[in-house]
Amino acid sequence: MAHTDHQTMRRVLRREIAGTIGLLTDEHDFRAMRRYRSFTFDDHTTYLRQTEAVLKARAAQGGHTTLALFDPEEYADFCADTGLDPDLPASRTRFTAELAATGPTIPYDGRPLATLLTALVDEAVRQATWEYAATLLTRLGPCPTCGEDIGRAAFTRASELLARILDTAQPGDRHLVCSVCGPPDTLVSVLHGDQEPEGDTRLDEAEALEFTSVLALGLATRSPGGLVMRTSAPGTTDRVYGWRLRGGALEPLTAAEVFDAYCTDVESGDLISPESGVNYCEPPDLGEESTPPGHHH
Repeated sequence: MAHTDHQTMRRVLRREIAGTIGLLTDEHDFRAMRRYRSFTFDDHTTYLRQTEAVLKARAAQGGHTTLALFDPEEYADFCADTGLDPDLPASRTRFTAELAATGPTIPYDGRPLATLLTALVDEAVRQATWEYAATLLTRLGPCPTCGEDIGRAAFTRASELLARILDTAQPGDRHLVCSVCGPPDTLVSVLHGDQEPEGDTRLDEAEALEFTSVLALGLATRSPGGLVMRTSAPGTTDRVYGWRLRGGALEPLTAAEVFDAYCTDVESGDLISPESGVNYCEPPDLGEESTPPGHHH
């Protein structure tokens, strides 16, 4: 009887243990892992199909699984730093446990694995963008005139601007894009805001943090860039408007400038047909919040 009770308890515990699976999201990473003899998969498609079967089985048993991005180069560095043999399954398990604690992850929620892979890559890009922007903000140091931390002041101002942009938007779901031009690279951040029944805007905290950091970097470094807002609500025309980043401030774009930006292919420069049912317009007045207080850092 006691033995049966112990088996039942173990089954219950297995259901409650959250596991992590490190995913090889593309063919290139998959081929890199095939150099290890203990990695026994022959092709990426089969690997993904078998992984999805495992995920579904765990979910059917009540198990919770987290998906992490498995990078072969990071894995090789991890094994070199820790003295682990990279050609052992136990080493891959150890690395995956590290990913669960420090890397980008998403929960398995039953959606097709292909959809979740895209979400996982997006999460990895978002985390990398935030870390990069945050590092650059930290390096700016104190203002030589007033001694204030430039990065922290810019982040506070970017947070206030974002709140003002959301407050002045018409009711509906919001889609914001902020881009800041290099060097060395152009940073792009996207923020989605869904309107809840009581009228509040629901934001993803990680998205909002990344978006605010990128905007703050543009403000603090006085880099060129732009911010575009699109609002959507049932039964109404979508509204699109925006601002350019110039000299550490947001300058409103005219309706014609927004139209040109949306109807030009970024890569080729060719014209794109405008969307029907979209109102390209000037942004609402943000008041004094759009200009830097006091002196320019």
